[in-house]
Amino acid sequence: MHGMTGQHAVLRYLDGAYHVVRQGDFVICAVTARRIALGELRYWSVERQEAYVDAVAALQALAR
Repeated sequence: MHGMTGQHAVLRYLDGAYHVVRQGDFVICAVTARRIALGELRYWSVERQEAYVDAVAALQALAR
């Protein structure tokens, strides 16, 4: 998100949900390094414990 300010959140990714470890406004996509607002977070890996900005980024992560 352009212009997003605030704190980087730390999450524990679960199946179908996540647990907030440290409060914040966004997480960082593990593939693109783009900020993802928590309200827009839809893709993550439980095994890798990382977030993805979209389905394309999630598929790219699987190919690594």
